[in-house]
Amino acid sequence: MDKITNGADIPVGLAVALGKCQAMDAFFSLSGQTQQRIIEYTLTIESKTEMLDYIQTIFGLK
Repeated sequence: MDKITNGADIPVGLAVALGKCQAMDAFFSLSGQTQQRIIEYTLTIESKTEMLDYIQTIFGLK
């Protein structure tokens, strides 16, 4: 993965969920501030299912 958000690394779980949901481009089209808020929230997520649900919800894939 060669795209990084304003110097911040993307957590592996988030990257996997974005890939599975085909939402990587949508994520990188967001402002750096919005990306950072999403990253910070995902650090509180404790399961793969919860991560996928979150990504599907915020990108309107559900």
